[in-house]
Amino acid sequence: IEQKPNVATRAASATVLGALATQVENMVVTSADLSNSDKTDGFLKKTHAFKRGDFSGAFFQAGVSELSMACVCIGMSLHGGVIPACATFFVFSDYMKPAIRMAALMEQPVKFIWSHDAFRVGEDGPTHEPVEQEAQIRLMEKLKNHKGHNSMLVLRPADAEETTIAWKLAMENIYTPTALILSRQNIVSLPTGNDYAQVAKGAYIVAGSDENPDVTLVASGSEVATLIAGAELLRKDGVKVRIVSAPSEGLFRSQDKAYQESVLPAGAKIFGLTAGLPVNLQGLVGANGKVFGLESFGFSAPYTVLDEKLGFTAANVYNQVKEML
Repeated sequence: IEQKPNVATRAASATVLGALATQVENMVVTSADLSNSDKTDGFLKKTHAFKRGDFSGAFFQAGVSELSMACVCIGMSLHGGVIPACATFFVFSDYMKPAIRMAALMEQPVKFIWSHDAFRVGEDGPTHEPVEQEAQIRLMEKLKNHKGHNSMLVLRPADAEETTIAWKLAMENIYTPTALILSRQNIVSLPTGNDYAQVAKGAYIVAGSDENPDVTLVASGSEVATLIAGAELLRKDGVKVRIVSAPSEGLFRSQDKAYQESVLPAGAKIFGLTAGLPVNLQGLVGANGKVFGLESFGFSAPYTVLDEKLGFTAANVYNQVKEML
């Protein structure tokens, strides 16, 4: 799938969904009244919605009932023969939590698509900012199902190409639900030469990282691009920097210890950046590290203004890391 560079991951997801609509005949996508915002319209444009007396399409247009929509997807999955995907804004995952837990318990491979992944929701309003939701959903990676596996696969891709691989992992995951957490705003693509196949390992070293680093920078989603920009400022001061993209801590912790150590060595100085609660990255950063995240919510402004006001900038990455070192 050919992706455009520097786009929002919700837009990259739409590109993948457009391909799936024409290639996976038994896939059904559902969305609340937000398909043009969560970009499931990428799927809808290649098919049409179910209508009374006409079930020839592959898109179910729900109202604003996220919980019932999720339950419908679980029902389709339990019936068998259908690959269901369920989309809305990430903040509304709160309403869906009982259904998510049931899907995890019953090992149903429902695909949950959540856009507007952080505080960068522009003028949509302070109530629509998912700050604690990522921490809640990532707990599902830590819970085990009856087979002893992670009860859910949670992926927050850092750019368009990571989004393609995340969708590949979601479609290949036939044992548990998958969460795809996607950005509203455009994201600068990762450096050329990045080995995107490493996304399957949950966390990996981004192209252009320095050997024998003084500090390792780790994030998921759009914050990875911010770390890359901050790393350029640190290198001008002679600081050697490693950058790690960690779309899924659950996948990463499923890798062997040697691989985990090669990416995030025990005892290393690690700085984490997250647009949610700091706890999102504390398991990866460790006791010798530092996490810069959000501990409040409720500001409403264009995302570029919020980035500047809240400290999600290259300059603040530089300042935070220099202070840490």
